[in-house]
Amino acid sequence: MKKRENSKKRTAQTLTLISQLGFIMIAAIGMTTALGIWLDRKLGTNFFTVVLFFLGAIGGVKGAYGMVAQVFGDNGKKDDQDSEKGR
Repeated sequence: MKKRENSKKRTAQTLTLISQLGFIMIAAIGMTTALGIWLDRKLGTNFFTVVLFFLGAIGGVKGAYGMVAQVFGDNGKKDDQDSEKGR
């Protein structure tokens, strides 16, 4: 019975992480693309939307990677190394 509860908790945590990753990507791309569209209309150009879309995609991937690294503890390795040097 305890194994089943642990499995449900793990599933919920995984679904939460996946949805957060999606929101990070959508927010980063959406906000930068909207800014690009606004700039293009204001300045009468055609390239800000594309440039800012790709910058948003890069930022979204970086943010998602940072979150996954934090969740799975990859950032802890650097902190452990720093604390060992201080001894």
